[in-house]
Amino acid sequence: MNPLIKLALRGKFALTTRGQAMNQARKALDSYMVLAMTLSEEAGKLPVRVPAMRGVDEDMRDWSFFMLLEHNLIVNRSITTRIKTLVTGEASPAPEGFDAKKDVMPSAITGSPQVAAFRRSINEHVKLVSSLSQLCGTATSQHPIFGTFDAHQWNCMLSFHLQIHLRQAAYIAEHAGDSIAGDLRVDQ
Repeated sequence: MNPLIKLALRGKFALTTRGQAMNQARKALDSYMVLAMTLSEEAGKLPVRVPAMRGVDEDMRDWSFFMLLEHNLIVNRSITTRIKTLVTGEASPAPEGFDAKKDVMPSAITGSPQVAAFRRSINEHVKLVSSLSQLCGTATSQHPIFGTFDAHQWNCMLSFHLQIHLRQAAYIAEHAGDSIAGDLRVDQ
C-alpha cells in the first residue's frame, strides 16, 4: 500500500467528526436501500463481473448484489465489535486470528434477507457509536491494510468502506437488472 494513500486516509479521518461519519453511514445505507428496491430476488442473486475498481479486490469482482451486502454486513459487524472492544476494554473475539482476505467473503448462497440484516448492522453500529462517550484516543487495533486505528478511525472506516463498495453495488444493480431483462426478451 502506498504510504501517501495511508497518510491521506488518516488525514481524512482526522478531519471527520463522529457525527459526519455516522451521517455518511446513514446516507450510504439509504443509497444501498434504493438500489435494493430496484432488484428482484432473481436479479439480486445474479453475480455480475464489475470492471476493476479502486478498493475492490480481484476476488470480489464477481459478486451478486446480495453477496456484496453480506460482505458489508460481515465488515460492519467486525468494525462495530472492534469499536466496542477498544472503548470498553472488553475482550474481542479473536481479532488476531481474523483473516482479512478470507473472513469477509460472502457465502455463495445468499438472498433478500441480506437487505434487512445489512440495514440492522448499520443501525446497530450508529446506536452503539452514539452511546459511547469517547472514540478518539482510545486503545488501538491493527487494520490489515492501513495500520493501527483507534475507535474513531474505525468508525470512519465503516462509512469509508461502505462508500468504496457503493460504486460496485450500483454497477451490479444496473447490470443485473439488464441481464434479467435481456433473458426475458430472449425467452419471448
